[in-house]
Amino acid sequence: MSSSGLLWSCASQESKPALLLLRKALVWPHPGAGRAFMLLWVSVLVLAPVRGKSEAASKPVISLHPPWTVAFRGETVTLTCHVLHFHAPEKIKRFLWYREGRILRETPRNTLEVHDSGQYRCQTQDSLPSDHVSLTFSSENLILQAPPFVFEGDSVVLRCRANAEITLDTMTLHRQGEVLSISDESSDFRIEQASLKDNGDYHCSGFKNGCCSYFSNTINIEVQELFPRPVLTASLSPSVSGKSVTLTCKTKLPPLRSDVKLWFRFFKDDHMLQLGLESFLKISTLTTRSRNPPYYWCEVQRGSSGVCKQSQKSQLRVQIPVSRPVLTLGPHGASVPEGYTVTLTCKAESGSFPILYQFLREEVVIQKMEPTRGMKSVMSLRAEHSGNYYCTADNGLGAQRSLPVYLTVTVPVSRPILTIKRPRSQAVEGDVVELYCGAWKGSPPILYRFYHEDNALGSSWDYNRGGASFKLPLSAEHSGKYACEADNGLGAWRSETVSLDVKIPASRPVLTVRTPRAQAVEGDVVELRCEARRGSPPILYRFYHEDNALGSSRVHNREGASFKLPLSAEHSGKYACEADNGLGARRSETVSLNVTVPASRPVLTVRTPRAQAVEGDVVELSCEAQRGSPPILYQFYREDVPLRSSSAPSGGGTSFYLSLTTEHSGNYSCEANNGLGAQRSEVVSLSVIADRASCPPHSVFLTFCSPSCLCFYDSFTRCRLFLLLPSHLRDSLPGLLPASHPTLTLRAPGAQAKVGDMVELRCEAQRGSPPIWYRFYHEDVPLGNSSAPSGGGASLNLSLTAEHSGNYSCEADNGLGARRSEAVPLSMSGLTGSRSGPIATGVTGGLFSTLGFGVVALLLYCRLPRKAGGRPTSDPSRSPSDSNIREPIYHNAPAWLELQPVYSNVNPKGGEVVYSEVQRIPQGSKPAANPDSVLGLLRTHLPSHGQAASHRPSDPPGSSVIYSQVKVA
Repeated sequence: MSSSGLLWSCASQESKPALLLLRKALVWPHPGAGRAFMLLWVSVLVLAPVRGKSEAASKPVISLHPPWTVAFRGETVTLTCHVLHFHAPEKIKRFLWYREGRILRETPRNTLEVHDSGQYRCQTQDSLPSDHVSLTFSSENLILQAPPFVFEGDSVVLRCRANAEITLDTMTLHRQGEVLSISDESSDFRIEQASLKDNGDYHCSGFKNGCCSYFSNTINIEVQELFPRPVLTASLSPSVSGKSVTLTCKTKLPPLRSDVKLWFRFFKDDHMLQLGLESFLKISTLTTRSRNPPYYWCEVQRGSSGVCKQSQKSQLRVQIPVSRPVLTLGPHGASVPEGYTVTLTCKAESGSFPILYQFLREEVVIQKMEPTRGMKSVMSLRAEHSGNYYCTADNGLGAQRSLPVYLTVTVPVSRPILTIKRPRSQAVEGDVVELYCGAWKGSPPILYRFYHEDNALGSSWDYNRGGASFKLPLSAEHSGKYACEADNGLGAWRSETVSLDVKIPASRPVLTVRTPRAQAVEGDVVELRCEARRGSPPILYRFYHEDNALGSSRVHNREGASFKLPLSAEHSGKYACEADNGLGARRSETVSLNVTVPASRPVLTVRTPRAQAVEGDVVELSCEAQRGSPPILYQFYREDVPLRSSSAPSGGGTSFYLSLTTEHSGNYSCEANNGLGAQRSEVVSLSVIADRASCPPHSVFLTFCSPSCLCFYDSFTRCRLFLLLPSHLRDSLPGLLPASHPTLTLRAPGAQAKVGDMVELRCEAQRGSPPIWYRFYHEDVPLGNSSAPSGGGASLNLSLTAEHSGNYSCEADNGLGARRSEAVPLSMSGLTGSRSGPIATGVTGGLFSTLGFGVVALLLYCRLPRKAGGRPTSDPSRSPSDSNIREPIYHNAPAWLELQPVYSNVNPKGGEVVYSEVQRIPQGSKPAANPDSVLGLLRTHLPSHGQAASHRPSDPPGSSVIYSQVKVA
């Protein structure tokens, strides 16, 4: 649509005339040069493109339904994320929703229902976040609702709503505290054709007759500009018939109102040229020689009666573009020392005024001159930087650049800075550090030299002012001060010194154990000395015994560290030390230390078969030191006279047996010595009395002192005799049974034996005539022995050590053949590996009177009836003590030989011989004594002596002489 007359215009928009420059190429005659050509251009006033419809933005827009920013709590508002047309909807896969700056939800659709107050935004996968929309969900009784955005020309509805529980009679709308409207019929208030004068704070109030008043929230309404004032631009458009000019009326709609239709009107002076929805107008070729060029302008209006805005009025004129300028340097040409003044001159031969000149170095503007109406511009600068220099000339019809001119500025080097770059916070031996030297100014090439304590390390040339580096593998000698030097032939400069401390990791330390003597003894104080030959201090030394920490010491020099340790028996084992200076701990080789424990004061035990030692008894002398490193040599003494010595290679104690005589009474002691000082036991007194009969008077006992020894004893004469029996006679004794195979039982306090437990070894043969002699073995090595005088079993108690794991067995022997038990294994918890070597026995109790010769009497009791004319049963010449009855040691003798004594030549007071013959009178009809029988053996070994044999009465029939001429004991 077009018109040649003035139909209507934005009367409120007054503007001052402006010059609209037009680029146009025209043929212009040049005087005196024949026919020449001059190119004229139309200037563009506004560079940024502006169209009637708004440019597509990169932000989406949020709309509300219902379109209010305030709602009652419990209500729901639907948010819709609108994507502008340049985003293909089918490519949008997801919508991100934000509340208060945090991701709220991701949805596949562009809508989201909300019911919480806050600021909301939306975003697609390839867009920026939208502008925020603030929502308020109120719990008040009265609220004022308004749209989130208001633009010029909008028809705005403000709604005053009361809670569903309240009915109001009148409602009033206020702006800035003033009443705008009162209504008793509707809750909506309308603002027609919103403009900037409608900006302000709004609220509403409600009144209920006879009750009370209510006041709503306050809403600030800010009317936004619908579109800016249009700008008229001109551009040259070539056509078939010639040149034409396109006038464009440029403005911009906001994204929220991109659907608003705008009407455009173009004017020339006071006549409208065009009216319509198109924002451009083409006009024919301009006449450049017009003295009074016309004014052009445009108007933009929303609809037919909406917002209307008018551009400035502009004229179109022809200008000459500037020619390419020329740059010259003076007065020294293209090479000057630093600090000298250089003059730069930029000159354009032609171009319309005013002309704007600029001077540049390497694309950087160093001086922008004021527009001038001259053909050249001059500037002076202090020579500091080499490089390409340019100048440009611009008169608004296109800038022109000169050819580059290279200026060389020779600059002496500045004092360089040395930097040491290391791979870690501390410089460590073996690291490679980089020495970097750089002078912040100076003309290349620059020679950099590197120094350590004024000793040259190396050098490097720099041709592009990037500095120089030198890599140095570190050793211990590289600690010290470093410097670098820069020289470009105009004077050398040295940097400040930089100190470098090269840390040396601690070497593997050496552990030395210093003892006060050749052998480490319990109670000594040893010194553990740990020293690392290399390593930067401080060094932390740690000492270990079997990987258990003993202590530590930090040393700030290179002399190592010591740790003093008072020794105990538990300190035997392997020792090591560790050196650590923070660059890695190193552990030494292990050093073994064997702590020898001096033998403790031993305990001497004298074990007798009865409470009072009697001549002929066999006693056991046992000596044991509870502590002490083996081997231990034991020495037994009687009245400080050595009796016997014995060694215990594996520790523990030792014993020996002694057959007593009356001379053995006295004080006994023992001594333990393992080379670290002999220890003597307490003295033990032993009193041996002469043997006395322990049987009824006028009785004779035959008993077995052991399975192979027969004892003869007369209570009247107090006489004892021992006879060894041949095997064929021993086997013929009535009632003697060989010992059966014994059974060994191990009894521990818990389900699993462990070191320190007390274990009982119980050995028992189910059959066999007593006494029975039991021996205990560990891996076929004897542990100890014990007797069972009355039969049954015997026990041995062991306090377990690590060496006691293995197989155990026992042996039963009653003189009729030894029998061995089955082996029983014993294992202990907490042990690894195998143990070998001698077994250290921990016999603590249960082993009573172990006699080395197996002398335990099996009594053969024989009651001898008195013959007529013989000695009475009681003898008044004997002391009362002689007639005390003493029970025999073994009460379960299997058989007794009943003997009847026949006394002759009895002379208890006048001579040594008490009686000279004892006969066996068999009861009943029995054969005479066999010379190979026991009685025959007695007769053989007890011959008659002197008169006792010649004066004895005649032998009763069937009797046989047992012995004769027995002397007083």
